[in-house]
Amino acid sequence: MFKKPTKTTLNWWEYWIGHCWMMGWQNIRGSFHIWRDLMTGNYKDYALMWYDDPYEECVDWFWQCLGDDDTLPKEFLEHLMQMVEDIDSGKVKTYPMDEVMDKLKWADEVLDGIDLNEELKDDDEV
Repeated sequence: MFKKPTKTTLNWWEYWIGHCWMMGWQNIRGSFHIWRDLMTGNYKDYALMWYDDPYEECVDWFWQCLGDDDTLPKEFLEHLMQMVEDIDSGKVKTYPMDEVMDKLKWADEVLDGIDLNEELKDDDEV
């Protein structure tokens, strides 16, 4: 079947409007939701541990969220796009997850009796 060629660069419009502007609105949306939870007293789910104060956690999340900037540099996004293109074209070899996990299990069995924390001794000390 015909495969559409993959684009590996972003033009000005795609980067500034498609990424930067959209990420800015998502950050504003997240800050607004946390602010809404603070104003309505709906902060019970912010405490992850039994000793955490839900109100204080919500306030901390709110102030931290105001400083968030989830925009990524254009060069980094283009690098990721190039990596995907390389994988799709077969330029970079990939391995199935089952094969990788089998090799890790084999390595775990081989290293089972070896203490990796034991310090190595010099040959002349032996």
